[in-house]
Amino acid sequence: MRSLSTFACAGETLVGTLDAAPRRTGLLIVSGGNEIRIGAHRGMALLARDIAEAGFPVFRFDRRGIGDSTGANGGFLSSEADIVAAARQFRSLQPQIDRLVAFGNCDAAGALMLFGKAAEVNSLILANPWLEAESGEDALPPAAAIRARYAARLRDPREWIRLISGGVDLKKLIAGVRKAGQGSKTAPGLFDRYVDSLSHHGDVRILLAAGDNSAIAFADAWKRAPAPLRGRIPVARCQTASHSFARETDTIWLREQIRAALDG
Repeated sequence: MRSLSTFACAGETLVGTLDAAPRRTGLLIVSGGNEIRIGAHRGMALLARDIAEAGFPVFRFDRRGIGDSTGANGGFLSSEADIVAAARQFRSLQPQIDRLVAFGNCDAAGALMLFGKAAEVNSLILANPWLEAESGEDALPPAAAIRARYAARLRDPREWIRLISGGVDLKKLIAGVRKAGQGSKTAPGLFDRYVDSLSHHGDVRILLAAGDNSAIAFADAWKRAPAPLRGRIPVARCQTASHSFARETDTIWLREQIRAALDG
């Protein structure tokens, strides 16, 4: 059964949606970016419905300044209080829960890495974690994504023909080459904070859309994480470029990954 819920957070009122179910493991969905709790293409609402039909309660919410919730939107780095309040409200509505799994895509994955422990989340499902600095300096993809695309194109004879015949935008090509050579503009210290936080989480899964720019950038950074941490945390890749796993086959894959985490 689906119902709305309001709860307090730092003097503001947050709005959440509960899909009630009887099992003792619950799924907390944290929205990424400025996305409301319904999700892109209604993806999070449909995910919650399907997971609840399998017997697992699900709670999703709008953080301060987003959707139906009051207050100012301070971005994902200021969302600790929101996640803690949402987890507390979820447990109060479904008191049988003794294991809480949290799922987040993009910067919601980053927020969960940083604040999941404070919310007493037992397991994390992190999709396409956001890593680039939020500068909005240009419209180009992350440097790691540019390098990956150029590597693929250099192996394709058709791309050489396009270059020779003038079918390539040289200004865009030059800008891309320059950015690729600069390295990723990660927010100062953010990846180190992620690594430090993950070292204190026992049950973590990382999900990557193989062709997504954010996922490519994170996979590139993940190579620098300590080997014991990389050995402990599984990374699953979906062969898609859809950041929100929007295609039907992507959606099925994502649900299978989340169900596996819930089944524990």
